[in-house]
Amino acid sequence: MTSTDEPTTGLVTAQLREQYHSEGYFVLERALTDEQLELLRGGAQFSMDKLDAAFDAGGVDRIGINARGKRYFSNMIYKDRPELRQFLFSDLMAEICKATLGEDAYLFWEQYVIKAADPDTSFAWHQDSGYVHEDHTPYLTCWIALDDVTEENGSVYLLPYSRSGIRSYVKHIEDPEVNDRVCYFGSDPGVPMTGPAGTIVVFSSVVMHRSGPNLTDRLRRVYLAQYSGEVIMSKDGKEPWGSFEHFLDGGAIVAQP
Repeated sequence: MTSTDEPTTGLVTAQLREQYHSEGYFVLERALTDEQLELLRGGAQFSMDKLDAAFDAGGVDRIGINARGKRYFSNMIYKDRPELRQFLFSDLMAEICKATLGEDAYLFWEQYVIKAADPDTSFAWHQDSGYVHEDHTPYLTCWIALDDVTEENGSVYLLPYSRSGIRSYVKHIEDPEVNDRVCYFGSDPGVPMTGPAGTIVVFSSVVMHRSGPNLTDRLRRVYLAQYSGEVIMSKDGKEPWGSFEHFLDGGAIVAQP
């Protein structure tokens, strides 16, 4: 990790870098331009349509953690919609990666997380690392609000390091009904991450978090961009896990937009 004493001229201040180190997260409110926000929103409906087609093809209403008309986790949409690369490999994301991961970074994962208006859209306490395996260096999650996010429409709740006491991977237990992996069964409700569209919640993959249901009559759309400081391999070490596009090399952007 880069030093928190390093000068910064962008959005990520030395104080925010220190907070990431000490608590595992920070928030950048209204960090996206209008153009970036519309770019990301453009892929949201496509991502839902793609999953609905998969539901239809399989004659099912649930695939993994996805539930038709309720919650959608559509990954690697940028491979279908290459215009999303403009954001994934932008100066903004480079600044965030350098402040948290250091001078070298790879795109690890990308997905839309969309909650429809349904009370059955909550998501259990977990670490993002819990959906990988225990043998990897923690990576970075950028949770990007494409709509104004409130507790009513399903905000994410974080357990900072000081409240969970956890800074590393912990074992998860799979819920047999909804397929969520669960790592925390305590009473702490977590810190709600609410904010206007264009807000980025930046947190480590070992920060425990959950999200509430969408109790409104509108979609709650979020875009996730995740980066790692190295290529994360499968548990058997034979192949890369997720994406492995090189984004930053020595602090310079090397990915093609």
